[in-house]
Amino acid sequence: MTRAVMNVLGCLLAIVFVISDLAHGYHSYLLTVQQLHSALSKGLSKEEKGFILVDVRTPEEHRAGMIPGTDLNIDFREIKARHREIGAQFDDHVVVYCQSGRRSNIAAETLADLGYRHVYNVSGSMNAWIEAGFPVQRPER
Repeated sequence: MTRAVMNVLGCLLAIVFVISDLAHGYHSYLLTVQQLHSALSKGLSKEEKGFILVDVRTPEEHRAGMIPGTDLNIDFREIKARHREIGAQFDDHVVVYCQSGRRSNIAAETLADLGYRHVYNVSGSMNAWIEAGFPVQRPER
């Protein structure tokens, strides 16, 4: 092949990859607080609920109150370095929340980038949880 044809093919492949990335966009899922509340009604242990619930707010925010059934608190800025603390396999279901959903979206995408296949961001997170009138719990010391 000529150099010009190879350059054109290379450009076309690059365009296909960019379009493919745009089409896939986010690779985590959204979960409403109503869906989360319903799932938590099955039980609060990891085995009963079938997922791991992670608060990705700061430790100070976490101490002020969390969603009952929260398994651990890892600041979203530390999720990449500390993801193994979640104790999840790549096929396990992991649900993350923050205060509004912005930081948990970043955390969810980071976990998905690391290879976790079933990551859910709680839409509206704590703000939506509280607005819906669901209970908030303080962590045990």
